[in-house]
Amino acid sequence: MPRDTSMLRYKLLFFLFFFLSDIAAQVDTDNITIARDKWGVPHIYAISDKEAAYGLAWAHAEDDFKTIQKTFLPAKGLLGKLEGSGGAVLDYAVHLLRSRKVAERELKNLSPGGLNVIYGYLEGLNAYARKYPEEVLVKNSFPLSIYDYLTGLNLMLHLFSDTGDVIAQLFNNNVEPLDEMSGVDNIGSTIGSNGFAFKSSKTRDGKTYLNVNTHQPLEGPFSWYEAHVNSEEGWNMLGGLFPGLPLPVIGTNENLGWTHTYNYPDMNDIYQLVVNPKDKSEYMLDGKWKKFEVEKVRLRVKVFLGINLNVRRKVIWSDFGPVIKNDKGHFAFFSQSLNNISAIEQWLRMNKAKNFQEFESALRLLGIPRFNIVYADREDNIFYMSNARLSVRDSLIDWRGLVLGDKSSLILDDYHPYEDLPKMKNPSGGYIFNTNNSPFNSAAKEDNLDESDYEPTFSFKEGENNRSLRFMELIGGYDKLSYEDFKEIKYDQKYPDSLILIGNIKTVFDLKKENFKDYRDLLNLIQGWDRRGGAENIGAAQWNLYYNFMLSALSENKVKIEDTIAHEYHEQALERTQDHLIKNFGRLDISLGDIQRHVRGEKNFPASGLIDMIAPTYSVPTDGGRLRAVSGESYIMLIRYTKDGPEVETVIPYGNSSDPESPHYTDQMLMYLDKKLKVMSLDREEVMADAVRVYNPI
Repeated sequence: MPRDTSMLRYKLLFFLFFFLSDIAAQVDTDNITIARDKWGVPHIYAISDKEAAYGLAWAHAEDDFKTIQKTFLPAKGLLGKLEGSGGAVLDYAVHLLRSRKVAERELKNLSPGGLNVIYGYLEGLNAYARKYPEEVLVKNSFPLSIYDYLTGLNLMLHLFSDTGDVIAQLFNNNVEPLDEMSGVDNIGSTIGSNGFAFKSSKTRDGKTYLNVNTHQPLEGPFSWYEAHVNSEEGWNMLGGLFPGLPLPVIGTNENLGWTHTYNYPDMNDIYQLVVNPKDKSEYMLDGKWKKFEVEKVRLRVKVFLGINLNVRRKVIWSDFGPVIKNDKGHFAFFSQSLNNISAIEQWLRMNKAKNFQEFESALRLLGIPRFNIVYADREDNIFYMSNARLSVRDSLIDWRGLVLGDKSSLILDDYHPYEDLPKMKNPSGGYIFNTNNSPFNSAAKEDNLDESDYEPTFSFKEGENNRSLRFMELIGGYDKLSYEDFKEIKYDQKYPDSLILIGNIKTVFDLKKENFKDYRDLLNLIQGWDRRGGAENIGAAQWNLYYNFMLSALSENKVKIEDTIAHEYHEQALERTQDHLIKNFGRLDISLGDIQRHVRGEKNFPASGLIDMIAPTYSVPTDGGRLRAVSGESYIMLIRYTKDGPEVETVIPYGNSSDPESPHYTDQMLMYLDKKLKVMSLDREEVMADAVRVYNPI
């Protein structure tokens, strides 16, 4: 071997030795300080990023170890053992999506910085599990390895990409394209979000405003946890994260901040495969029969009383991606998340960005599979991007429909770079907004992007919704906003003058009362309603019940909301609404807060807000004919940027702990309902001066 080649090899091995040694080095918990404020929010201080991630894992486990565990149990095929058939579905999905193989293949592409954060987080979780084995839900689920973590992350990215909807669609024998994937019909969805940003030219105090306001479930694996992470390696971020994530993914550092909102480009493609009629183990590819890849997997499924069954299932793959066989044939599907585990690295770079240039550099990674980004910073920049990892597709093919999968030219390998995606910076109107509406209506009319400038295969599914229409109504009344004006917009609970996304259900407002004599008083309440959603509002409760009963009536009779709604369905929905009110409340004229409640533990309060309002509440039936809030304003952060840094206020719906025994289980409920916020700080001296508990992990 030539000497220079040998030397190169030696240098490479030398580098790898020290690189891997650094990653594998044990965390010194003496270097980690956790300071809890009076709301239980952990402020983690450490020398290194790895140690900070360890501290975050420890603090979050103290508050919600159960949910964190459930995030990673599918990676080990153990969620079915805990939760039965419902959990086994996710265990199976890990095999179907080849999430572990993705983790093993893509690990080498992660940066040392991203790996250090992940390894630190894993070390913290594993240490907590060793310290408190009685809290471990499933035997042998710990320790977690790097591959377990990245497998769970890949599954999470798939769920962010609507892959779960596609799988459910195909298993249910529905092969028609889903025009409205989860959350597109915002008036019926429990997932949404709002993001607003205002330049100093649009504010009275000359500060730059950012509204971080996601609408997620209030509890569970996609509910927010608030934390502040600080290391001496340049990491200082306050914001929200989901259980299992090693860093905040929305919020602010000392220089800049952002929020995410769901967007709905076409991220998934479904292929109908041509199967050999003589040999069902083969499919057509480029004029030749090719064998499916078939793997037999074992699922452990809890039945009852701790008894588990071993269930064997087949996993089928093609060159186009995973395959599901149903009553209508064999169907493959593809998402760019089948090849992606780089989201943590991107979020970390966003966390540590000092200015827009560094932030934009992080965005170019496109590790986050979807989500709009609404951004602001202390240099008075505002920015919007409809972010997604979107396949490069042949524009002559209708990818929104079912694609015949018989040619290798249809296999999707590449995705569009950052430069191709819709984005804008510092529009002349001085503001940016997104409410899960069209990316081509995100600013003042004169500033909006032109859809024709973008790749048609992006196929953005968003139109306008009630929140976007209401925002436009409100912003039109301001030349400049005060901070109180900003709050009033953010907390607005009124529908726009023209309700949308409810189809012909809105014809209830024009019904002639003489045709519904038995329901005259109820119709008076609905038709006289001012379309506001305050807890004391009368009309909001009646509308809410009527709307949901009407949806049920239409569904039972297979009528779409866009179709003409017959007299009998109006009558049926009115009858059900009236019967419900009389049976459960003894009268018709109840307020929204009488029926809709914000509940946790022993606390039970009236809840304002309706679906698809700027400040919404999504609720489900509970005892006594009432409704329990389950989703809506899941994390609120309002930021004012100045040259000296951010001024931050936040609130979450319940408290920062999921432990019923914790004082922080319900301590923010009234503040949240009263539309008040707590002041937060990124300054260590201020945090330590107000801290109520300071300690090291273990």
